[in-house]
Amino acid sequence: MLDDNTKGQLASYFERITQPIELIASLDGSQGAADIRELVTEIAAIAPAKISARFDGNFARKPSFQITRVGHHMGVHFAALPMGHEFTSLLLALLWAGGHPPKFEPEVIEQIKALDADLHFTTWMSLTCHNCPDVVQALNLMAILNPRISHVAIDGGLFQAEVEERQIMAVPAVFLNDATFGSGRMELSDILAKVDTGAAARDAARLADKAPYDVLIVGGGPAGAAAAVYAARKGIRTGVVAERIGGQTLDTLGIENFISVKETEGPKFAAALEAHMRAYEVDLMGGQKVDALLPAAEAGGLATVKLANGAELKSKTVILTTGARWRNVNVPGEQEYKTKGVAYCPHCDGPLFKGKKVAVIGGGNSGVEAAIDLAGVVQHVTVIEFAEQLKADAVLVNKLKSLPNVEIHTNAQTTEITGDGQKVNGLRYKDRATQAEHHLELAGVFVQIGLVPNTEFLKGVVELSRFGEIVIDAKCHTNVPGIFAAGDVTTVPYKQIIIASGEGAKAALSAFDHLIRS
Repeated sequence: MLDDNTKGQLASYFERITQPIELIASLDGSQGAADIRELVTEIAAIAPAKISARFDGNFARKPSFQITRVGHHMGVHFAALPMGHEFTSLLLALLWAGGHPPKFEPEVIEQIKALDADLHFTTWMSLTCHNCPDVVQALNLMAILNPRISHVAIDGGLFQAEVEERQIMAVPAVFLNDATFGSGRMELSDILAKVDTGAAARDAARLADKAPYDVLIVGGGPAGAAAAVYAARKGIRTGVVAERIGGQTLDTLGIENFISVKETEGPKFAAALEAHMRAYEVDLMGGQKVDALLPAAEAGGLATVKLANGAELKSKTVILTTGARWRNVNVPGEQEYKTKGVAYCPHCDGPLFKGKKVAVIGGGNSGVEAAIDLAGVVQHVTVIEFAEQLKADAVLVNKLKSLPNVEIHTNAQTTEITGDGQKVNGLRYKDRATQAEHHLELAGVFVQIGLVPNTEFLKGVVELSRFGEIVIDAKCHTNVPGIFAAGDVTTVPYKQIIIASGEGAKAALSAFDHLIRS
């Protein structure tokens, strides 16, 4: 199961375990159970003085296993063989259960320990999902720190009958006390905000006490991170306020065109962005939604950023790096069947449609890449493109056309995503040349038609293009003095990570220049 190199790496990690832990497996006669037995046995053998294994568990789901500290009851369970993207989740659970301190702020740790309710979480995930590990790791941490919390991470591929019964068509899907809690990527702060009713007020009070910044960056993706590092290196007071530190890179699987980094994955890249910012005196405020911006001229000399929790942050300059989000196709059925067959991440949700028919809406690079990816998992893929030809790079189009289980419809307009009231069952499209209507019988629809800038809160504040992008000049100035912008949210062409990073650095230098001149 584990090669010698992996075992050697684990042995070095297990040196950090300070309290003995045990793995308790509950198995049946399936191949999945045999694989779990092998994995549990090998892990215990790496550090027998610190990790023991038992196979006498009697848990509701078989096969599964629990990680707990000897003499304690920690509610961390994997109904899965946690390899692939979830191997890190397994490693962290072992280290945390073994007494190695988690790298979270002390107030977050105390907030988890203080939760005074019985919270039983279940996460349905896929081993190929790059959004799932953050959710699994957050809930595992809560279950390790608080004895009233438990968490079971379930591989949907291993428990397909339950997936069908619960009609789970997108991962991660989280249930709390057997009721729907949330779906998609969630940070620990998001989860705590939903279960700790007093968190928002405490957070608002904490943020309201912060002194004004020289530069306040709104958004935590590549542009925001670059701006933060460049600003902090100038020795000025720098803050970053964002819903997600890492931004859209958290939703990106493979990154192979960031020069000097041959290849990496989005979550790893996002973690590196955060680590780089933390290496400087940058005040990071994640999990925060911005509702409004008042320029300095309207706010008494300092720009004011208003947060959804009621707090206000003040700054001499502001850099807007709020990025973009997936564009909706905006047809009947899309909103009704989100997470019930309508999906936006082929890497995350593709395995849930194994052996089924799906469609991809969009013929650009993202759409064609999604179709190629899905073709290796599902029974059949239909690509629907509005234009007269696919817009993706020729090498991708050629690859797509070589696949035997792919059908392409160009000059086709999606008019409706259909369903049976509970899940998707098809898609309607119109041939734009003949006006003929067609219906495809499908289990899932993946929307891949580009991005929408996150600028709703900026209407009437700074100049926006007809596409909603922030209009900037060559030095990232907006039309409002002291307000700058960078990255995918702006009119700069080519929405690429490396370009956003460069623009963020440029915006920070422009903000510093503004400060020293005014």
